[in-house]
Amino acid sequence: MTNFSYQLYSSRNWGNDETIAMIGELGYAECEGYGAFYNELDGIDALKANLKAAGLHMKSGHFSLDMVENDPDRVLAICGALNIEHVYVPFLMPEDRPTDAAGWRAFGARLEKAGAPLVAKGLIFGWHNHDFEFNDLTSGELPQDLIAEGGPTLKFELDIAWVVRGGKDPIEVIKRYGKRITAVHVKDIAPAGEKTSEDGWADAGTGTMDWPAIMACVREYTSANLFVMEHDNPSDHKRFAAVSIENARKF
Repeated sequence: MTNFSYQLYSSRNWGNDETIAMIGELGYAECEGYGAFYNELDGIDALKANLKAAGLHMKSGHFSLDMVENDPDRVLAICGALNIEHVYVPFLMPEDRPTDAAGWRAFGARLEKAGAPLVAKGLIFGWHNHDFEFNDLTSGELPQDLIAEGGPTLKFELDIAWVVRGGKDPIEVIKRYGKRITAVHVKDIAPAGEKTSEDGWADAGTGTMDWPAIMACVREYTSANLFVMEHDNPSDHKRFAAVSIENARKF
């Protein structure tokens, strides 16, 4: 049976303690944190207690590139305190994104170098994509491929719905990166013109993504052992969390 995780960013518009209790009650075994939960180290003990009470393991976390590059000891301290096993850098602001192949290769090398102290301590380290990495450059090259080339030992948390929004075939992408994929985000895309108040996202299993086929491919071709439910803008986080885990158990 697959344990499903929950990206806590999905519930950023609700209370942190409320969210942790809610997903524990719904049967999630794991969750994925982000900076608002642990950037302040003096709140770690309370967070640990809440996770324990809810029966949750914060198995993975999103950390800014700035913190990973410039304060790896802080990242290691947070991971050690919370038993985080996977660290992913999740985003690059538009103004910071390279514009050519050389720049994207260099960015991959930069990521790999930044994560080296974490990997040395036994953590899984990698990059979490959005759609822009799957938008072809004018040269026809793909930023995600160039990141992978520049950082040959980087792992990937593949956000598969963003791959689709980037215009690429998720099955082909999963097969291409294979064992370098150590986690996936399970999210769904509403039919065109629907769910506009939720930015066009849907609860997992209710949209246009063929999740049974995708999960079968993930299980066959990748080393992913982390399946993270996410919705970037749910109007009701409990509805999203409940519907998504119920559907995902059938994938």
